[in-house]
Amino acid sequence: MSSQHENILSVQDVRLCYRRRSGFLKWFEHTALSAISFDLKRGETLGVFGRNGCGKSTLLRLLAGLVDPTSGTITCDKSIRRALLTLGLGFRGDLSGRDNALLSIMLQGGTKGEALEALPGIHEFSELDAFFDEPVKTYSAGMRARLGFASAIMTDVDVMLIDEVLSVGDIQFRQKAEATILEKITSQQTVVFVSHSAEQIRKLCQRAIWIEGGELRLIGDAGEVSRAYVDFMRNPVEH
Repeated sequence: MSSQHENILSVQDVRLCYRRRSGFLKWFEHTALSAISFDLKRGETLGVFGRNGCGKSTLLRLLAGLVDPTSGTITCDKSIRRALLTLGLGFRGDLSGRDNALLSIMLQGGTKGEALEALPGIHEFSELDAFFDEPVKTYSAGMRARLGFASAIMTDVDVMLIDEVLSVGDIQFRQKAEATILEKITSQQTVVFVSHSAEQIRKLCQRAIWIEGGELRLIGDAGEVSRAYVDFMRNPVEH
């Protein structure tokens, strides 16, 4: 029997470095993340703070298994299903919302039968109406966010990785999305949630981490970390 307090995923001293040729015998190297370590508990919602370009989205891609770290380890049982929810990740513009939702569920490890069964719920939740059967290339950013959120939220996964999608779209859909995440939290869904909003982090998360310059600056209670981050953003020079 699984315990709510057991680790579902563990990150140990992870570093990710990008290296590309910038000229003859010249290389450009950028360290996106360095010395990142934390454990994700089963059933918890972990918030991630950080300024633009600090490595938040990169961290989620690592946790999703889409990118391998340059060094360090990310330990997660192969049976654990992970879904990365970001704006239009992997969506094919020439395919309809329906077909993209179908592919999204299957790429997350679901069977075709499970995907077909989930489609009516995705259609209803996304509020795309007739656009659900139109090519995604005709969608606005908000419509893509609704499709991505609905595809992930209606899929039975163990770990949901959410990348700032609640900042996109109309206020009614954001409120519905927040309420749905709260329902997932109370049902023991494990979530990693990236947001610039301290209010969202405090409302939705038990713990939070703050990444600054690709390094883990603080980890702990969501309220304490959010207050530290807000204080830093108000007076970054003093810190």
